[in-house]
Amino acid sequence: MDLKNLRTFIQVAELGSFTKAAQRLGFSQPAVTAQIKQLEAELDVRLFERIRHTVALTQQGREVLGCAYQMTQLNQELARSLHAPKEVTGHIHLVMADSLVALLGQAFQRFWQDWPGIRLKITTAGTEEMFRLLNHNEADLVMTLDSRVYDAEYIIVHEEKVTAHFVTPADSPLAGRGTVPIQELLAQPFLLTEKGMSYRRLLDERLAAQSLEIIPVLETGDVALVCRLVGQGAGCSFLPDYATQEGVDAGRLARIAVTDFETDVWKQLLCHRDKWLSPQLRAVMDYCARI
Repeated sequence: MDLKNLRTFIQVAELGSFTKAAQRLGFSQPAVTAQIKQLEAELDVRLFERIRHTVALTQQGREVLGCAYQMTQLNQELARSLHAPKEVTGHIHLVMADSLVALLGQAFQRFWQDWPGIRLKITTAGTEEMFRLLNHNEADLVMTLDSRVYDAEYIIVHEEKVTAHFVTPADSPLAGRGTVPIQELLAQPFLLTEKGMSYRRLLDERLAAQSLEIIPVLETGDVALVCRLVGQGAGCSFLPDYATQEGVDAGRLARIAVTDFETDVWKQLLCHRDKWLSPQLRAVMDYCARI
């Protein structure tokens, strides 16, 4: 049922005139007549008695008028409810690389203060598992630390290139040298993030292209632990610069320039192209894009 016809019917009933209703609504008189006829045909009732120049509701017309008032009022209440300012609430599932988790804490207090109704669930996974979850709508967002992803299935919310280096204890004989051959560096004990995970996979692929391999003495997803152990002299590692910056600034770690060895690491925030960008999802996107 067309609410426009109901509103026109109410005006004709209240004013007792098709002409006056047309003037109030800004319609032509024939347009008002056509709307009333359409409503009468839809309801299969006669709404008005038209005798000479008078217009009066029929008994059925009076019954319809009561319902018309209720329907238009409900429509107005619905419109007010949908457009009224509301607290943004909801659950968002973010899947990300292990090495990026520490970055979230730097701004989370402000995020929680701004969006107290949002419940954020964070899961860590490898890149392949991230996109499996995204493709099955089991994750709302993914934040990768890997090779650059180009795929029409996904929206790139934010991306930036991340520098990564081999690191050693600051007092290592390798520290302070201009460049170090990769074979010499690989003779050191290594502590690495888990095999197949984000930039660790890129490292392994780059080494394999040179017929080289690292067999680490420790593998863990805890990047902070790796930084701490390397700083204590337990070995070397390969880590993104944001993870080692504090240790470098404090004089515990040293970054090593390696001859003819580069990796292309990107931090990307992505969602599926078919995902509805709800207010809570947009809030989390903005939060993650700023870390």
